Amino acid sequence: MDSAPADSASTDSGTTDSAPAVEVVGLSVTLDGAPILDDVSLTVFPGEWVTVIGPNGAGKSTLLRAVNGLLPASGHIRLLGTAGGALRRRDRARVVATVAQSPVVPPGMAVLDYVLLGRTPYIPALGRESAADLAVVHDVLEQLDLAAFADRPLVTLSGGERQRVFLARALAQGAPLLLLDEPTSALDIGHQQEVLDLVDRLRREHGLTVLATMHDLTVAGEYADRLVLLADGRVVAVGPPPEVLTAELLERHYRARVRIIPGDHGPLVVPVRS
Repeated sequence: MDSAPADSASTDSGTTDSAPAVEVVGLSVTLDGAPILDDVSLTVFPGEWVTVIGPNGAGKSTLLRAVNGLLPASGHIRLLGTAGGALRRRDRARVVATVAQSPVVPPGMAVLDYVLLGRTPYIPALGRESAADLAVVHDVLEQLDLAAFADRPLVTLSGGERQRVFLARALAQGAPLLLLDEPTSALDIGHQQEVLDLVDRLRREHGLTVLATMHDLTVAGEYADRLVLLADGRVVAVGPPPEVLTAELLERHYRARVRIIPGDHGPLVVPVRS
């Protein structure tokens, strides 16, 4: 690798003294006979924001799906100290909440009903939501400035508003670990900033741990405590954004010519015209 392993890197919040929230060791995934991930290891500490970057086809989304137990994989995954394979589906949903790239929205579903789906792990089979479940949902809607949209069909909302609803459903789960797969890929720059600022605020206020994937390197470096660079299904660099977002690494693994400009929180990655 081009830098130190994930579990030896320091973070701004001093989380390295805590037990890991996510621990992945020797993870490999093969789909339809093709190797997608090869011996991937990473560690995310409680309260930390780690973002996985890499060129198209590097295996970023596959990594998140494997961490969430949605794909067959070899290796070891521990979530909050428990082996991922030992968690039943309902128990896992109380530990991990996911915002996918393109969440499936049932036709005609209202915002409140969609966010209420986040309470499914707490509702007994054949049972109904309780007053406590509804209170959690209403509280989340208030926090994310969505209360006025509670009865609106989700499909009538703007892209930024829908993304807040997707986050609201994840937060309604009450899970301490949040997996975000390209959470701003379909948003303009204003809505990107709105959503990521919101995630960062909620992370700090609620002690959430965030493991995300992103294409935009500057945005990734602006918000993450650490970056994990994947290439050809392997981890090739791990560390704080200034250590990973270097012209040498990006040219080698993205085949891109870039200029790196120091920023207030992370480096600015600017393409250089041929």
